[in-house]
Amino acid sequence: MNEEERYLFDLRGYLVIEEVLSPGEVENLNRLIDGQGLPEPQLDTMGARFGGFLGWDEAFCSLLDHERIMPYLKTILGDGFRLDHYYGIYMRAGTEQLRLHGGATPYDPPEFYHYNNGQMFNGLTVVSWNLTATGPGLGGFCAVPGSHKANFPCPDGIRTAHDAHEAVAIPDAPAGSVVIFTEALTHGTVAWSAEFHRRSLLYKYSPGQQSWSAKYAQAPQTVELTARQKLLFERPYFNSRPSLFGDE
Repeated sequence: MNEEERYLFDLRGYLVIEEVLSPGEVENLNRLIDGQGLPEPQLDTMGARFGGFLGWDEAFCSLLDHERIMPYLKTILGDGFRLDHYYGIYMRAGTEQLRLHGGATPYDPPEFYHYNNGQMFNGLTVVSWNLTATGPGLGGFCAVPGSHKANFPCPDGIRTAHDAHEAVAIPDAPAGSVVIFTEALTHGTVAWSAEFHRRSLLYKYSPGQQSWSAKYAQAPQTVELTARQKLLFERPYFNSRPSLFGDE
């Protein structure tokens, strides 16, 4: 994470990193998803999700600790973070919006943002891999930039207006890009209007000592993980947690 990216993440609560995946890698991941024969996505947001893809192919597991993303996560979460949970989103034209949520007001222990002595501290943090483009005129991720540092709850007027309100941003995120955001950010999803399906893979990480979910993410049994990938499935604890960056 360079100086500009660090500034923008602190300012906005999210960051779009383009060209993390090559067109060939995007095509391969989409092909692997096509091969699962998933049912047509529903028009409600909960019916537009799928899981279990870490067990489908090594290509999905390689995203767990992708070399381009790990330095960002180290800056955002520190060392020793863990995979909290994960799922995929697929939306078709007409899939409804997801309400604005998050914001850590009132304080939400697993979803926080603090800054102290030159270092940021975050709770649950999302890495969203875009296998199709999202943005204005299409739909997908939206947020109230800077709301991760807000001192007051998001007003009902903004929540109701959703992406029609001037405070809500809909960043362009091309296929192959990654959106990283802190769950302390007030964010949601714009209704999908593109003719093509939305496809995003969400990997959610927590600091090593905490878990947002009551159920811990389980390592796939059908794919051989690397030693570092296995560490991401460690249960939550703090003392003597092994480093994810031991070779650095």
